[in-house]
Amino acid sequence: MTPKKPTRITVAVLFGGRSGEHEVSLMSARSVLAALDPSKYKVTQIGITHEGEMLTGEDVLQKFEGEKVESLEQVVISPDPSLRGIYVLRDTHYVKLTDVDVYFPILHGTFGEDGTIQGLFELADAAYVGAGVLGSSVGMDKGVFKDVMRSNNIPLVESIIVLRSEIEKDMNAVIEKAEKVGAYPIFTKPANLGSSVGVTKCRTRADLGEGLMEAALYDRRVLVERGIANPREIEVSVLGNDNPLASVPGEVLPSREFYSYESKYIDGTSGLLIPAPLPAETVARIQELAVCAFKAIDAAGMARVDFFIDKDSGEVLLNELNTIPGFTKISMYPKLWEASGMSYPQLVDRLIELAVERKVERDRTSHTFRSQHE
Repeated sequence: MTPKKPTRITVAVLFGGRSGEHEVSLMSARSVLAALDPSKYKVTQIGITHEGEMLTGEDVLQKFEGEKVESLEQVVISPDPSLRGIYVLRDTHYVKLTDVDVYFPILHGTFGEDGTIQGLFELADAAYVGAGVLGSSVGMDKGVFKDVMRSNNIPLVESIIVLRSEIEKDMNAVIEKAEKVGAYPIFTKPANLGSSVGVTKCRTRADLGEGLMEAALYDRRVLVERGIANPREIEVSVLGNDNPLASVPGEVLPSREFYSYESKYIDGTSGLLIPAPLPAETVARIQELAVCAFKAIDAAGMARVDFFIDKDSGEVLLNELNTIPGFTKISMYPKLWEASGMSYPQLVDRLIELAVERKVERDRTSHTFRSQHE
């Protein structure tokens, strides 16, 4: 008797999105899609345009990369648990295309990493890779994230949040307030974006004004942060749900003044030292802080946690946490797990397993109140 083939898991991979990191998402998605074993997974690709339109069909990623999406079909993810799955618009009505076991969002930045798409998955009562609404939104907003870290006694660089409306109303007042975080250089960053988009290293007042305006293009909340004169940039990957594990740390050697968008994704010239040359006690400290930060925001599945080490003082300072880290062939997150003994395909498998495990745990929660006196 021929043994029955195991049922393949249906995975919907989402990429693109309404974000300044749209192109980075396409690069990450190409690597993830290549790692999904067709004997284990039935994959549906869903591309999201800059305008937010969801599209599916044949060779979706290739068509998004070539900006030739006209032949793709509009798709909708049903938020109704009784109408599970994804639907395509044909003629004048929607037709169910397929059920989905697990959604795999590779959506960096706004409308993908900030809890919005996760809210849709929650409404749909679906399993999905990565952090939930809370972990995603807190991890995404650099200002709120740093407040949570401070409340957990995790060391950080000094910073403040200013609003776009404040910048537009009185730039000089904002500059004076910004200069109080520390001596130049000062960094300005959109509070809700990643991949170093909109980040400026400011050495003078003139730079600071330009940096504030640049960051305000991408968000109404702008982070102003003291620069460290002589930093080492250390990153560590975290994997898990309630009991997460941290990888070996790696060190970034930026080819430019800081780890910019260009050095990450365009020229790819930044060096990576994996594992980072650090004393054992410093490695343990960084791993401990990374797991603590992950748990503090109730993250799940994956995160890359970034640190600075001040070369002058030796102090370890947490920088930020990314709940959907880059997954390109040169990205630190998968490289760190590879150095820790987990291959890229194994990592993708584990993330899908964690998504299913988290859905099982979520299903244990009652949504109907029953009085003890009934």
